Amino acid sequence: MLNYIWAGLIILSLVFALSHDIRDLSRDTYRNGEALSIRLDFHEGYSADQRRVPVQVHLPPAEFMSLYGVDTRPDSIYGGVLVQTAEGSQLQFAQGASLPEPLATIRTETSADDEDLRGNISTLIFAGNNTSSATTSITFEPVRFIKLNAISSAALAFAETAVTLALGLIGALALWMGLLAIAEASGMLLSIVRFTQPVVRRLFPEIPKDHPALGLIVLNLTANMLGLGNAATPLGLKAMEELQKLNPTEDTATNSMVMLLAINTASVQLVPPVLLVAIMGLQINELMVSIILVTFLGTAVAIASAKLLGRLKRYRADDPGIKQPQTEG
Repeated sequence: MLNYIWAGLIILSLVFALSHDIRDLSRDTYRNGEALSIRLDFHEGYSADQRRVPVQVHLPPAEFMSLYGVDTRPDSIYGGVLVQTAEGSQLQFAQGASLPEPLATIRTETSADDEDLRGNISTLIFAGNNTSSATTSITFEPVRFIKLNAISSAALAFAETAVTLALGLIGALALWMGLLAIAEASGMLLSIVRFTQPVVRRLFPEIPKDHPALGLIVLNLTANMLGLGNAATPLGLKAMEELQKLNPTEDTATNSMVMLLAINTASVQLVPPVLLVAIMGLQINELMVSIILVTFLGTAVAIASAKLLGRLKRYRADDPGIKQPQTEG
């Protein structure tokens, strides 16, 4: 079911992006190929032989608003550099300049580092012998399919993140699975089960006494409470694997599985997650009380919800522990 939901969301996002981009193309929002009149001031003087000439760029407000059909007036002066080569002249606005729309979007879409706006300029026109100021026009690179490009970039970025996360978990999985094998062979896991059984069995009454799943559940919840997310993941997977051995069906979760998932998702945090500590440093101490309170309430709600929903007739009808498989007559 989740696959269909994700597929629907992806299709919906692509349809939205495509419709938005088609609207921009039909309106010619970014005036692709059209030139914008500007004025350049050369306070250090102009030389046709100089490759890079510092300039101050003036965007005439009336012409700018008329060309792009916007109500936002641009700033009167922007810093920049005129780059002159044998192929032609290019104007580079100063990095980080506060540009009005749609120039800000054009900069984001056409600049590799998203910091400077560039455009090709036509012949400079000087007034008489005055070489300190010239009028010209600038043409920016065309901008198309912004939303579709954004979705594609986000998909690739998250795919890279997923691979990085998966590779990072290999070490933790190998370490903790090895430690679990040692704990199980030495009898330590059974000792943990017996020690915590009075509390855990109230939440998981369907699990038989002294079953290894109880110890794995305790270790998983403990790792979560101590902020060890990478350690909790393999423990949770192993616990689910042991619970599946008690499950008479292959495609329906038992009450114990649902309870473990609920508690694991909303786990009490006595120690902040390692990632959050790495980001905030000592400032995390200011949030300790809030973190403990919110996660405690979240865990209480998760446990209560799992218990109450498990007692409803609608959900009990699908409970693998109650529903008996039909026999062929």
